[in-house]
Amino acid sequence: MEPQGFRYIMSTILTGLRANSNLHLGNYMGAILPMVELQKNLKAEDQFFMFVPDLHSFTTPIDHGMLYQNSLENIQVYLAAGIDPNQSNTYLYRQSQIPAHSELTWILSCFTYFGEMGRMIQFKEKSTKQGQSVGVGLFSYPILMAADILLYGAEYIPLGEDQKQHLELARDIAVRVNGKFADQFPTGLLKVPKTWDKQLEFANRSESVKIRSLSNPAEKMSKSVSDPKGTILLIDSPSDAAKKVMTAQTDNEANIQWNWEFQPGITNLLQLHALLSGGSLDDTKKTWIGQTRYGELKKEVATLVEKFLTSFQENLAKISSEEVERILEKDEVEVNKIANETLYKVQQAVGLRKL
Repeated sequence: MEPQGFRYIMSTILTGLRANSNLHLGNYMGAILPMVELQKNLKAEDQFFMFVPDLHSFTTPIDHGMLYQNSLENIQVYLAAGIDPNQSNTYLYRQSQIPAHSELTWILSCFTYFGEMGRMIQFKEKSTKQGQSVGVGLFSYPILMAADILLYGAEYIPLGEDQKQHLELARDIAVRVNGKFADQFPTGLLKVPKTWDKQLEFANRSESVKIRSLSNPAEKMSKSVSDPKGTILLIDSPSDAAKKVMTAQTDNEANIQWNWEFQPGITNLLQLHALLSGGSLDDTKKTWIGQTRYGELKKEVATLVEKFLTSFQENLAKISSEEVERILEKDEVEVNKIANETLYKVQQAVGLRKL
């Protein structure tokens, strides 16, 4: 099935995936593959910023010794999936290699209210899991995310539902800063990203693609080591991944239906089938809904997963770290120029540079 398509207009788009650990099938289907399709349909005047938010990575515990290599591996996955690094309006880069991200974050933090940050749902959820050893970075990282967006005047930022509140914060900060410095910059200092409903309209979808855990379909597929049987990593052995599908949790209904509430396991398998088969979701539903043999659906999805991983890993093996570093070094020169133009205007507004 072709990923849910974007409505292509002249625009600036920004997206990225953290480099904490190995990416999984949910990351690929829900985030990377739609970006590949988006790039194929960009107009010459569009700009597409696809980055590794490595500064975000250590807001939660990670292996710092692996972060640099994980960042390169993220880009390798992008390329293996089909991202063309030679397309002139596409920029691949690491957040940490663009110093403007850090400086703009500090400036924006001085125009962000403590109460706003305290209302961030993700902070509350993640801080509860981490216990008492919660870093300030986990509390304030939505401001860094706002800087990621506002540096490039990004209008469209493909995000999951869990990031909706952070997008709204970025919009609020931009509006506030623009209002504060309207006399010096009457046309606006920072471009305000589109509203959430416009983001969904741009992506031509009512909700994000969510691949669920195979072992606990009430939860999304996760890179967490606590769910190895429910997660298909992109580096998993194709045969091992197929076995995970065959042991996927379903139900006792013996009646295949598309219903996330009452049959999340079966619905998850139907979604995987549609995404991997090359057909449409409607085609998958017509074939399988009403069938009673779960084993046959599992077997077909397992075959599709095994075939996909075999092909993907062959592509991945062709891309070296050295090639990735060359691509990044070239693009990061250009991205620094773009980011520094925005930062300089903000520095002028706050009095750090001469108007």
